[in-house]
Amino acid sequence: MMKTYRGSCHCKAVTFEVDIDLAGGTGRCNCSICMKTRNWNAIVKPAAFRLRCWPEDVAEYSFGTGVGKYKFCKVCGVHSFSTGNIPEIGGDFVSVRVNCLDDVPEDELAAAPVNFADGRNDNWRESPKFTCHL
Repeated sequence: MMKTYRGSCHCKAVTFEVDIDLAGGTGRCNCSICMKTRNWNAIVKPAAFRLRCWPEDVAEYSFGTGVGKYKFCKVCGVHSFSTGNIPEIGGDFVSVRVNCLDDVPEDELAAAPVNFADGRNDNWRESPKFTCHL
């Protein structure tokens, strides 16, 4: 069921609202940045995401092809979402870190299905061989 959640970084300088159906699935990946930041995300269309802080409070990091724009707080450094455009997944997207959702009940979070992607090998539709560390 689609629900609206509020989210933030650790110090609350970066805040947002997002409409997500967590029962529709979340994701974990083994690509270089997801491994380093232990990313657990849910992907939504940009219209489902609303930044509720000053844009100046959000820093951005990009690497490689520059497709993904990884957003983080300038104060506490927490990565709370990213943006990008990948035609294979439907074009423009916002990837929200579900662990940054402030008002999601723990039982809903625990029940959210997790889909794994082998981003390390650009094999996005397949799970990596090992997932327990993701």
